[in-house]
Amino acid sequence: MIKIFITGGTFDKSYDHINGKLYFEKTHLPKMIKRSKCKLDIKTETILLKDSLEISETDLFKVVSACENEISNKIIITHGTDTMTKTARNIAKSKIKGKTVILTGAMIPYAFGSSSDGFFNLGCALSFVQVLKPGVYITMQGEYFDWDKVKKNKIMGVFERII
Repeated sequence: MIKIFITGGTFDKSYDHINGKLYFEKTHLPKMIKRSKCKLDIKTETILLKDSLEISETDLFKVVSACENEISNKIIITHGTDTMTKTARNIAKSKIKGKTVILTGAMIPYAFGSSSDGFFNLGCALSFVQVLKPGVYITMQGEYFDWDKVKKNKIMGVFERII
């Protein structure tokens, strides 16, 4: 079984076309999984629905605790890209052992349709969580990165490997 913890981020933002603002209403994950016709045993749980820049230390503790207490050894976390590496670092430094934890997100909300990278990134995370050895990883734009060897290039809008 693969557990997906939802924390929000651009992945789950919706768009109010009247006032032009992004907001959180509900997670898009169940719809995405159904649309993909995925045959994997997946369970989802919403921990937060926040922009990652608004994640507090208390919120971060909830995410790490959820990973520690999860019985599945395959975990995906949907997360905002701005602080994804910080959350990955906290998970890696926790007492979690023997689990593959992958954080993923989107630069463009799923609600924007085919222009969103969220659907692709989720598919990559579902594949990588099944084959990578235990550890903490980030997957974006078709690549996976060790948690401590990646950074977000805010100018280019991509994640890059740190060598």
